[in-house]
Amino acid sequence: MQGFAGFMWLLSMGLLAFSAFALIDAAIRRDDAYRAADKKTKPFWLIILGIAVVVNVLFGVMSFLPIIGLIATIVYMVDVRPALRGLPGGGRSRKGGSSSDGPYGPYNGGR
Repeated sequence: MQGFAGFMWLLSMGLLAFSAFALIDAAIRRDDAYRAADKKTKPFWLIILGIAVVVNVLFGVMSFLPIIGLIATIVYMVDVRPALRGLPGGGRSRKGGSSSDGPYGPYNGGR
């Protein structure tokens, strides 16, 4: 029985790490990238994946709720994430860009 408990603990930690990775990945993507990829909004995915992480922490794998969270995480990883990564810039937040930058580079005031 001790071996089974150890396996279930490892499985629980793996699901938690998978859900946490998806949550962090969703958080670093730009908000407008979700609209450009024609997916649900960034807050929607942050809430869903955040709930999946919390459920994994509270219930482990001994309930059906983590399985629902796992399904949501898998949907994000195989559908939403590739669509976001396929966008120019990978859908990630730009560092160092100015507020006058447009989609094709800096705006020069019509010169």
